[in-house]
Amino acid sequence: MKFGGTSMAGIERIRSVAARVKREAAAGNQVAVVVSAMAGETDRLVGFCREASPLYDPREYDVVVAAGEQITSGLLAIALQAIGVPARSWLGWQLPINTDDAFAKARIGTIDTQALDASLSAGEVAVIPGFQGVSAEGRITTLGRGGSDTSAVAVAAAMKADRCDIYTDVDGVYTTDPRIVPRARKLAKVTYEEMLELASVGAKVLQTRSVGLAMKEKVRVQVLSSFTGEDAPMADTLPGTMIVGEEEAASQENGDVERQLITGIAHDKNEAKITLTSVPDTPGSVASIFEPLAAANINVDMIIQNIAHRSSASSSATDVTFTVPAADLPRSIEALNQAREAIGFGELIHDMRVAKISVVGVGMRSHAGVASTMFTTLGARGINIQAISTSEIKVSVLIHEDETELAVRVLHTAYGLDAEEAA
Repeated sequence: MKFGGTSMAGIERIRSVAARVKREAAAGNQVAVVVSAMAGETDRLVGFCREASPLYDPREYDVVVAAGEQITSGLLAIALQAIGVPARSWLGWQLPINTDDAFAKARIGTIDTQALDASLSAGEVAVIPGFQGVSAEGRITTLGRGGSDTSAVAVAAAMKADRCDIYTDVDGVYTTDPRIVPRARKLAKVTYEEMLELASVGAKVLQTRSVGLAMKEKVRVQVLSSFTGEDAPMADTLPGTMIVGEEEAASQENGDVERQLITGIAHDKNEAKITLTSVPDTPGSVASIFEPLAAANINVDMIIQNIAHRSSASSSATDVTFTVPAADLPRSIEALNQAREAIGFGELIHDMRVAKISVVGVGMRSHAGVASTMFTTLGARGINIQAISTSEIKVSVLIHEDETELAVRVLHTAYGLDAEEAA
């Protein structure tokens, strides 16, 4: 069971979590709990580090920011003991959760479960702080923002858990954002691949890295709400969303996985568009654009190269358009301007007022016409498409950000995703 920062925000909520854990343990389950820091606590600790020194040592930064989860793990163990549940906390270095030494963004290598297994066998609930581990040199490490989801999946994989329940402030994965489309439906099952695509294109339910790990280790993950009443039913009976392999998703009661062509529609306004005009139409010219961006660790998403046109009597040129994360736009412009002579472009035009809309579904593999429906639907509402990218189970388009909500609504209806009644 994994509980996020809003679930751990204060003693009353921690007591509520303890009551929920007690019900799972009383049902005869061996339970390990992974906790996040209290909501806002990690930001507070990060702020202290920056105040102490803008050029802080990342190794000491990890010591500071790992403290938030250490506090909540101890408090939850105390709250569990107070209601008669044997429990103890296990810090990342005590298990240990072994990571590499990329401080502030470490990756988990192995988890030694010997002590954990012994504790569970003795009838104890194990409470583990998320987000933290230990390097080979014995230094505390942290996994980067959102790392507690990754911790939970990694612990579940190591202990071969039946399921990893991730309690959050939403009660499952929906066909799209219910705040935009009240008729959005909660999905009973989503495949790992679909969740990876949805997470990567703007759905904020789960961190992408944790979904990738769940897929690799075949951990069944359930997303469900931590804000249900004290007398809520057991997790097994709650209608959350299960994230599972394609085979299990295909065996759902209402027929095979092809029954629903599209699983969900995501949107992301954190994109910026860059166009370089009059790029020489010669071998290697496109590489010269993306090499400096790669060197600056900037991920490029959608790319369009226009048809070549005559730039002078002797040479032809082309315009190249691509998108980068909005936060990386200033660094992207700087990197490209520094490489301007090598690239040989005419003008750099950028636009922050764009949004990426994506339709995702494993049913696309065996159905034609998904992209056609998308383009026709948007065109009928006068929404201009500025760029397109596709994968085997996803079609994404770039549009003006003012048309985001309209695009999501009309596509949700076009693909037959609207619920019979508004939620």
